[in-house]
Amino acid sequence: MDSIDLLRESLVNAPVIWKGDYPYFIHPITDGVPRLDAKVLSAVTDLSIEAIDWSTIDLILGIEAMGLPLTSPISVRTGIPLVIARKREYGLEGEVIIDQNTGYSKGAMYLNDIQPGEKIAIIDDVLSTGGTLKSVIEGVKKTGAKIQDILVVVEKGKGLEMLKSQYPEINIESLVKLEMDGDKIIILD
Repeated sequence: MDSIDLLRESLVNAPVIWKGDYPYFIHPITDGVPRLDAKVLSAVTDLSIEAIDWSTIDLILGIEAMGLPLTSPISVRTGIPLVIARKREYGLEGEVIIDQNTGYSKGAMYLNDIQPGEKIAIIDDVLSTGGTLKSVIEGVKKTGAKIQDILVVVEKGKGLEMLKSQYPEINIESLVKLEMDGDKIIILD
């Protein structure tokens, strides 16, 4: 089975829980549970490496928490350093505060060690409303760095199209697009 089919199969078989009237899929790439099969992580890593021209990237940016396991193997394979947008303030020189406001949460995030002029690739686990990524994009702009690519593992909802229309200068793609139909996960691409 090739990488994309392995990822798709793992998503279709993911458990679904209901929060009120809204179904959520629970997947190890997006939630850290159930346990992450190394073959699925390897598939996501392979697909991510194929999706971006890494020779043009200076820094990989992941977003806490799932950005940690997603970006680490990509950094190791490409040799490109990584940083994580964190939910904890460290007070380091040059730290940028991001006001995060999504459809389901509010709070601050913090960027550290991003230099002016650096070319950034952001890797994110899931995008639905686009709120988190919009906040991170605006935070990176404050550093003077340039986001070249954003790669989202799972696209759900209209957030990716909204971000593409607001930031046409950034290459924004997803590996898999899905929608929920009750307790069923439907892969769209």
